[in-house]
Amino acid sequence: MQTTTYPVTGMTCGHCATSVTTEVSAIPGVSDVTVDLAGGTVTFSSAEPVDREAVRAAVDEAGYELGDAS
Repeated sequence: MQTTTYPVTGMTCGHCATSVTTEVSAIPGVSDVTVDLAGGTVTFSSAEPVDREAVRAAVDEAGYELGDAS
């Protein structure tokens, strides 16, 4: 398992965090999604690397913007 964290901009409330969690959780192979609202990040686990564009599309679908992985 590997853990990946991306910054997400535009989140301001619990609903924002829930939306991002829901969309990122729907990406095949992704598990254990955690959104840190105060820190503005989404962290998830996956057995295989997850394409950044898939994560970006999921975060965009939730209405927010993805930054670069850390």
